[in-house]
Amino acid sequence: MPFKTSFSQRIFALFSLLFSSQYSNYAAADTLSVAVAANVQYVFDEIKLEFKKESGHELLATYNSSGKFVTQILNGAPFDVFLSADMEYPDYLNKQSYTTVPPKAYAYGSLVLWSMKKQDLSQWQSIISGNTVSKIALANPKTAPYGREAMRSLAYFKLDVSLKPRLVFGDSISQTNQYIHSGVADIGFTAKSVVLAKEMKDQGSWIEVPQESYQAIAQGAVILKHGKESNPVLAQQFYDFLYSAKARAIFQKNGYTVP
Repeated sequence: MPFKTSFSQRIFALFSLLFSSQYSNYAAADTLSVAVAANVQYVFDEIKLEFKKESGHELLATYNSSGKFVTQILNGAPFDVFLSADMEYPDYLNKQSYTTVPPKAYAYGSLVLWSMKKQDLSQWQSIISGNTVSKIALANPKTAPYGREAMRSLAYFKLDVSLKPRLVFGDSISQTNQYIHSGVADIGFTAKSVVLAKEMKDQGSWIEVPQESYQAIAQGAVILKHGKESNPVLAQQFYDFLYSAKARAIFQKNGYTVP
């Protein structure tokens, strides 16, 4: 006698199929955990959006200074990909066997001096040395590459010693931006991508710091050991996307130069 399914069995089977299909779609849309240098914060919103359009996958970004990320990664933080503000930090992780391959530059950042006051900054060296400026913000040079290069620039112009009492250090570029934007500092050094971001555009005054006064800020990315072990296909897919024409155009639009 042929087997006949009951109505309830057929309904159960149907719901099981629907649930299985929905679960498969959900499971396919994996989320990648990305450690992102603070200077890339505004740009990364667009990177995330375009990557999701192309792949269907989400990127979970955490923003901090590159040096702090290295400490967290060495202590087991479960990041899959690391976008640094320089090449030194990801290279260090590579030498410690925390990455799959050596870092490759995805963008080159530029340093600017930014103030919320509308003013002519063409004589910026005289301005920051004058009586109208009491606090100058920059990121901690020990953990943030943009802070390190800001100090290098001040040393180049022989202003590092005389201005030392006026320097206010943020934990990262993000905190430095808060100091400048809120008026806690009269002026400060930040990334060009910040002043070009739609959230900050046309606010205050800024000027590019002469590039000969600091080292080129090559920013490198790596797939971390956690990414290779937990989500290798998606980690590689996002890593490749970073160097695609679409991502390069986004970085260029936001004040970076690209390799």
